[in-house]
Amino acid sequence: MIERAKTLNEQFDEWDLTRKGRPVSPGVLMPKYGSVDWLFREYKISDAFLEKVAKRSRSDYEWAMEQICDILTKNGERVGSRPVKFITPRAADKLYAKFLVGTGKKDLKGKPRLRTGEKLVGLCRKAWRVVHRLFPEEFDKQVPNPWTGVTLKVRAKGEKPAVTRDEVYAFAWGAIDKGYPEAAATAVICFEWLQRPENVVMGHMKWSDYRAPGAPTTIRVIHHKTGTIAPHPLEEETEEGVVRFYAEAEEVLAKLPRLGVPMILREVGKKSKKEKPNEGVAVPWVYSSLNHVVTRLRKNIDGVPSHFTLDACRHGGMTELEEAELTDGQGRALSTHKTQKAYTGYAKRTQVRMLSATRKRHAHVLAEAAAKAPANEAETNVQNGAPDGVQNGKEATAKSA
Repeated sequence: MIERAKTLNEQFDEWDLTRKGRPVSPGVLMPKYGSVDWLFREYKISDAFLEKVAKRSRSDYEWAMEQICDILTKNGERVGSRPVKFITPRAADKLYAKFLVGTGKKDLKGKPRLRTGEKLVGLCRKAWRVVHRLFPEEFDKQVPNPWTGVTLKVRAKGEKPAVTRDEVYAFAWGAIDKGYPEAAATAVICFEWLQRPENVVMGHMKWSDYRAPGAPTTIRVIHHKTGTIAPHPLEEETEEGVVRFYAEAEEVLAKLPRLGVPMILREVGKKSKKEKPNEGVAVPWVYSSLNHVVTRLRKNIDGVPSHFTLDACRHGGMTELEEAELTDGQGRALSTHKTQKAYTGYAKRTQVRMLSATRKRHAHVLAEAAAKAPANEAETNVQNGAPDGVQNGKEATAKSA
């Protein structure tokens, strides 16, 4: 609501300055009504943007909108200044070709930006659809969304990296030794309990959800993005004794100082001179800052690969579910994914999964061969015995005749 109010206040200030005949500063320049600039501005203050686009992704959206609006036409005009009605399907195809090239010197010399082109076309398609619903009179009645049906070039989609259990705990213990238990705990939480790293950093992992008095043997993981809750069991009572499922993970959490209700916090200073040295002000980490810490730490810890990230920890945990040969239902019970497509997108095709599948296939081949062996043997005996009996019988009849 604050961001929406800021945008609306800027629009009102410009209108007020224009009404009074005073110059409008470039910082609050109001886009022309019905233009592409106006369309993206309306999209940014719509519920579709404010409710569906995560805060950490909004800067990328801003960059993408600038890339689209700053493209120049043959007449030297900015695309952002052109009326929305003038963006026809043919114009959309031409713009997509420019998306692939880019506008910078490095872009012009490099390879086609296939992934960037897909993102920009997808953003245009969404923005056109959202704003058309609110202002249908500003769009072409025949083709209201020229971005629907744009043919995208085929590209080899890269696979996000995933890290193994050994790599996660090598990083965790190394980070603790270097004085960063928050980074260690975040990596372990993402791997073991499949929490999204931004949710961990934003405070959705709380001490009150870890071995709470009402549930002393579970850790409750709240997935803020989907609104789902996963109460992961931490231990089980058996005849042999208590089995702890996440013993090493809990050892890492034991190294994490309890600075507040959220698990992941950092001290930034003292509230007053009277406080003890270890009683500073605890604030949440900025997600990008913690990522920078992880990048710096992984370079100085043995056994941690260069592709190690907090996101790779979650992907590694999802991959381990498949390597453990859990059923689709069991895996989704832990990850809380609502669809099979969303769940399977995280599990990587590792050598362990390939070997397990190959073993099962080989066992199937052996079982099929064993099942066919007795039948083949019986057929062979019949084939060998039948001709002799028939031939002998015919010969006997001929002799008696």
